[in-house]
Amino acid sequence: MLKQILRTSTALAGLMISSYAAHAQTVAITGGTVFTASGTTIQNGTVLIRDGRITAVGTNVNVPAGVRTIDARGKWVTPGLIDASTRTGLVEIGAVQNTVESSNSTGPFTASFNVLEGINPASQLIPVTRIEGVTTVNAAPTGGLIPGQSVVVDLDGDRIEDMVVMSPAALMINISSTGAVGGSRAGVAAMLRTLFDDAREYDARRSDYDRGQMRALAADAADLDALLPALRGEIPVMFSASRRSDIETALRLAAEYNLRAVITGGIEAWQVAETLAARDVPAVIDPTSNIPRYGGLSARLDNAALLESGGVTVIISTFGGHQVRNIRQLAGNAVGHGMSHEGALRAITINPARMLGLNGYGAIEIGSVANIVVWSGDPLELSTAAEYVFIRGTEIPMTSRQRQLLNRYRSLPPGD
Repeated sequence: MLKQILRTSTALAGLMISSYAAHAQTVAITGGTVFTASGTTIQNGTVLIRDGRITAVGTNVNVPAGVRTIDARGKWVTPGLIDASTRTGLVEIGAVQNTVESSNSTGPFTASFNVLEGINPASQLIPVTRIEGVTTVNAAPTGGLIPGQSVVVDLDGDRIEDMVVMSPAALMINISSTGAVGGSRAGVAAMLRTLFDDAREYDARRSDYDRGQMRALAADAADLDALLPALRGEIPVMFSASRRSDIETALRLAAEYNLRAVITGGIEAWQVAETLAARDVPAVIDPTSNIPRYGGLSARLDNAALLESGGVTVIISTFGGHQVRNIRQLAGNAVGHGMSHEGALRAITINPARMLGLNGYGAIEIGSVANIVVWSGDPLELSTAAEYVFIRGTEIPMTSRQRQLLNRYRSLPPGD
């Protein structure tokens, strides 16, 4: 069963929705400011959810009699937030190795390493994250030149099979991982070209490989096989690159091998915004990264704004595990440094969905998966809170271990 899941695409989301249909509700969210992400924002709008999908949205929606109604007057309604690069579900306590599932230390080339079976549906970080409006994450491997394959999961379900949306979702490559090739960025680029060329040759001559009638290749068959979906353009390649020269190397490789490139980190991406826009290469960034480092000396807080004004598809990510819940705060900071409000919301909803090829995600439109959040106000305001969260049409309990501890110790007996 899980082997089949490892080969899934967004088509699996439809199968998962059907399995949730018995639990999903028919709900009308009425009177709110509806940020659709894919179209105009609707004032005094209504969103109708049925069987895990959005079945109507607008100002004149006919709400069937007897349907549960949520009054969203004075509130905002948005798609569930999406973090495009996280370790959610893959790490519990960073200092305890037995709770860290995001890396495979067998070598620098672990393209075949898929993190899906490392996801812990019982992770205490999942409730903490989703009650802050994050409903979907791209859980990504770390470490080495090619850490492996990421997977997209919705943050609800008791089993991996219940959570998975897409696997594999992207191939992760750390373009600045010089340790794998003796400390040279030129060596990194040469090694990646060798791996890509060998993967293509292996694919064309599988029978020769099986008979031992080929020269030694740069990686084993499993890792070469894992490179092929990226080389065919079936999944994006998320290049971790922050220095301008590293970003430009990633773009050269993408052009040579016709890869669906995505730049992650992107501290100096603002310097090549025109090129990124012209080649339709998204940039996944943390807009609060402003400390110069040798991997990105030209860090600046208006990186997101400069990229947006240059026509780049901007995606905002926390790149973390424990602080994914703060993604809307990062988006708010981007607005504070010049990014448009709509652009910042799109950077944590529809932009990551489209980058990952998640059909039916990231927008409030008819037919979309009902990952919906009702906020007490503007979601990019720090004082705003998520009041209702729906994942695949199922209302999520607004509780977590942290809130349980808060309630337990809010009032102590006298003398304690």
